[in-house]
Amino acid sequence: MIELLASIANPVGIIGVVLLLIAFYLLNTNKLYPMSMSYQVLNLLGALFILYSLIFHWNLASFLIEAAWVLISLIGIYRTIHMNGAPNKKENV
Repeated sequence: MIELLASIANPVGIIGVVLLLIAFYLLNTNKLYPMSMSYQVLNLLGALFILYSLIFHWNLASFLIEAAWVLISLIGIYRTIHMNGAPNKKENV
C-alpha cells in the first residue's frame, strides 16, 4: 500500500503545481478575484497536493512554503465565507 501511495506522489504533486498555476493565471487575467471561493480552493488543493508529494520526496523549504500556503488559503476561505455572509457584503474584489 505504501508503495502505491509513493508511486503516485509525483503525479499528485504535478497536479498540485498545475492547480496553483491555473489559480495564478486566472487571477492575473481577471477571471477570478482574490476573495473568490474558487481562487481560495484552487490554492488550497494545489498546496495540499504538493504537500502530499513532499511526504514521499522530502524537502523542508518546499514543505514550509506549502504549509504556509495551506494556512493562508484556509484564512482566505474563512474570510470569504464570512464576507459573503455579512449584511453589507462587498463584491469579491
